[in-house]
Amino acid sequence: MSATVNELDPESYRSELLGYCYRYFGCYAEAADAVQETMVRAWQRAATFDHRASLRTWLYRIATNICLDMKKAPQRRALPADLSSPGHVPDDPRSLTTLPEATWIGPIRDDFLGAHLGDPSATVELRDSVRLAFVTALQVLPPMQRVVLILRDVLAWSAQECAGLLEVSVASVNSALARARRTLAARDPDPAPPESPDQRLLDDYVAAFEAYDVDRLVSLLAEDAAFSMPPYELWLRGSAEIERWWRGPGQICRNSRTIITAANGQPAVAVYHDVGDGRWEPFALHVLDHRGGRIAAITHFMGPQPFVEFGLPSRVVDDNRGR
Repeated sequence: MSATVNELDPESYRSELLGYCYRYFGCYAEAADAVQETMVRAWQRAATFDHRASLRTWLYRIATNICLDMKKAPQRRALPADLSSPGHVPDDPRSLTTLPEATWIGPIRDDFLGAHLGDPSATVELRDSVRLAFVTALQVLPPMQRVVLILRDVLAWSAQECAGLLEVSVASVNSALARARRTLAARDPDPAPPESPDQRLLDDYVAAFEAYDVDRLVSLLAEDAAFSMPPYELWLRGSAEIERWWRGPGQICRNSRTIITAANGQPAVAVYHDVGDGRWEPFALHVLDHRGGRIAAITHFMGPQPFVEFGLPSRVVDDNRGR
């Protein structure tokens, strides 16, 4: 029995498909394009849906094929720590080099995954499966292994369900999953479970950053904290090196304004720079990773694009100036 367009509701699966495609690509824009194409194909092919599989499985099959097709061209995305050893604060920040946008993992706003965030029992699992370190690690897997691992270990599909979706044998699914798990275990043999959000730490970071109190900022860091700024290749390791940045090139961030948000299951801070005349414009989205009450990593996603993707204001205005 075929279905009419009106009998299908693919839109109800948009958020979970977005999470699936984001984990695959490591990029919100590519994931959103893949999901939109999935919706278009679903409506176009509604008459061919015959209920032999669930609507959810049918949509995931479409989305998976789109992901595999789209992945033939772009390279794997990464973060600076995946491409080089930690560096040092340069004497001249103008010497910093950048790589094209397609090189880098990008952030995703938590509420785009809202259907999953609404289930308290899934909060920890969600946070772990979208954190930047995990999404970056997925990128080292070949496309089919990446799909299998996301479906089996993140979305809890059975091997039989995966085999049906991918039109391969159960043995092939199990083999791909075993290889993927070995690869990730070798990359991070003892991954620490993600910690619950630390609101006090976030509030302290925002207050210290807006005041540009470097002593206070450094006090919030783990000794071995990491600091990166895609699209710049440079990344720093250790609170002492990060302090040198904040007391040097980082001085450009004085008098910033911030908006608290959340990205990849982690606290995030949208930072706006002072451009004069009582206005502040988008500069960078800081995604914070924390451990044991200290900030373990700060990933700065530079430029206005993350602000657009997160639906953040295009500027902040001083209300006291009546603008």
